[in-house]
Amino acid sequence: MGGPDALARQHGKGKLDARERIARMVDSGTFREVGVLTGTDGDDGFLPSNIVVGTGRVGGRRVVVESDDFTVRAGTPEQAAGEKRTYIETYAKTMRLPIVRFVDQAGASLRMIQETGYTKIPSNPLWDWLDILSEIPVVAIASGPAPGMGVWRVAASHFSVQVRGIGQVFAAGPPIVAAGMGQTVTAEELGGAQVHAEYSGVVDNVADTEDEAMEQARRFLSYLPQNAYRLPERIDCHDPVDRADESLVDAIPRNPRRVYDARAVIASIFDESSVFEIGPGWGRSLVTGFARLDGYAVGFFANDGRFFGGGMDDLAAEKFARHVDLCDTFHLPIVNLVDQPGTVIGVEHERRGTARKGLRALAAVEQSSVPWCSVVLRRLFGLGGATYGPWRRLNTRIAWPSARWGSMPIEGGVDALFRREIEAADDPAARRGELEAHFAAMGSPQKTAEKFGINDVIDPRETRGFLCDWVLDAYGVLEAGVRRRGMRP
Repeated sequence: MGGPDALARQHGKGKLDARERIARMVDSGTFREVGVLTGTDGDDGFLPSNIVVGTGRVGGRRVVVESDDFTVRAGTPEQAAGEKRTYIETYAKTMRLPIVRFVDQAGASLRMIQETGYTKIPSNPLWDWLDILSEIPVVAIASGPAPGMGVWRVAASHFSVQVRGIGQVFAAGPPIVAAGMGQTVTAEELGGAQVHAEYSGVVDNVADTEDEAMEQARRFLSYLPQNAYRLPERIDCHDPVDRADESLVDAIPRNPRRVYDARAVIASIFDESSVFEIGPGWGRSLVTGFARLDGYAVGFFANDGRFFGGGMDDLAAEKFARHVDLCDTFHLPIVNLVDQPGTVIGVEHERRGTARKGLRALAAVEQSSVPWCSVVLRRLFGLGGATYGPWRRLNTRIAWPSARWGSMPIEGGVDALFRREIEAADDPAARRGELEAHFAAMGSPQKTAEKFGINDVIDPRETRGFLCDWVLDAYGVLEAGVRRRGMRP
């Protein structure tokens, strides 16, 4: 690596070095390095390239690992490192092995221009990142600065984790921002975890330590197949498929304006301790992740009424579309636990293009091909509600007795259609209540079930058993292979 002094500086920042990261990530004794001798001879002796790459095993599964070495020229991109990175990712794509990237690098430097004597048009034509995303799982751990190409390497992944306090992800660092935009900011203010994992969604999850980030990476990979040419593997399950959680009977409040704990409902339905949430800090009206049903991996959605009442804003729409693509790419059936009041409204959300982004989410649903099951827990309204599942192919649809749906919520619809009548009434509030009760009666899910507009209305306690039967059928029709559409970053 960069020598004792550089390693001491790295450790002094609370960071592991490149080889420590690999040693802690892979199964003991399984790492085989590629390009050990790569580097540069100079007046001061041999300087190794500033990335360590190779193959190993994670949970017994063969993977490719690449780890930036910040102790050598601060990880500044240089030709040998770029060639090693391109080779190992080409190897991963060809051999169909998942990739784990540790990103800890500086951005481009004028030093490289000085050494080569010319400038290059921005590109990396040999890095086939888009096909890689469509064929093999990719995990990125932002365990240091990640400017320029670094932010691309973090974002061009299926799952990214940013280590709080030491990982900073940005297009350009503070000096460039100060020169170009006149803004004086710290690296943490510009691209820390609070910016991306807790708002922008450029990073999925945040971890307090590097070891925690690696554990999240291991869990994420455990749900996916080795590559898109295989199906996810079932694991042993000791949670009874007919377990009926009594708490589900009263999980949904009768008052539609009261919120409930969506994550408690999720945990009650899926296999015990199998839920892995992705992106909890951004697009917070939507809960996404992986879980298991009788040992079979699935992707799931649920709405969190604590944020916009569970409605779809622009970030939730982006989060929804991305997770659909992820599940479809790696053949995970999808369970949607629906409580969707519709697209978030108001001036700010119109300006943010929420309607168009909601339509993109709907397009992702229609373009997906994996089996889909929608369980309507409570509300299902408007354009946001239309994303609850595919319309042009099979969508298994069941509802709880607490479910209500329509083109718009009854409360707002009554005010829009009967405004004059309500205003002219002797008691406007009482008249509004009468009208709402009248239309609410027609909104009963049993009436929709009578017309087979919904497959069935079930006792909430039966949800797990129903889904465990459904997942057997779902896995019976899954087909491995690369999707024609490919993965959208």
